[in-house]
Amino acid sequence: MTNAKKVAYCAMLTALSMIFSYIEALIPVFVGIPGIKLGLSNLVVVAGLSFLPAGWVLLVLVLKVTLVSFLFGNMSVWIYSMAGGVLSFLVMLLLKRVKGVSTIGVSMAGGVSHNIGQLFVAVCMVGSAAPLLYLPVLIVAGAVSGTAIGAAAYRVHGLVGRMVR
Repeated sequence: MTNAKKVAYCAMLTALSMIFSYIEALIPVFVGIPGIKLGLSNLVVVAGLSFLPAGWVLLVLVLKVTLVSFLFGNMSVWIYSMAGGVLSFLVMLLLKRVKGVSTIGVSMAGGVSHNIGQLFVAVCMVGSAAPLLYLPVLIVAGAVSGTAIGAAAYRVHGLVGRMVR
């Protein structure tokens, strides 16, 4: 794949992930737990790891987090999202290289690690370990949302693969 194609795919993936973030912000979540969401934009990162080099996917992630935070959030949103996103990306990248780990498994680990990254920021911001009490809930939420996103990524993987080639 040429660099021009990679840039074009990165631009499209960044725009798509921003659209997913916006759509997700419009959907009310009725789980009764603050901060829990599906993570639709992570579908782009999981799928991107299947057909783009890791550095390009990381660029998409950083651009998405930065642009969405500036458009719809603030610096605090950026810090939490970047911490969760980068940790999730690194975990998924490592697991993607392990034989026998499915797309769903990779995404599930990404969902859990995303929440752990954000929780780490919360502990640092508050200066207390109290946010760690929220860890069991966040692990379950990350596993559930990661499974859903992984299943969707698995479904679109074949379609995207045919389009990229």
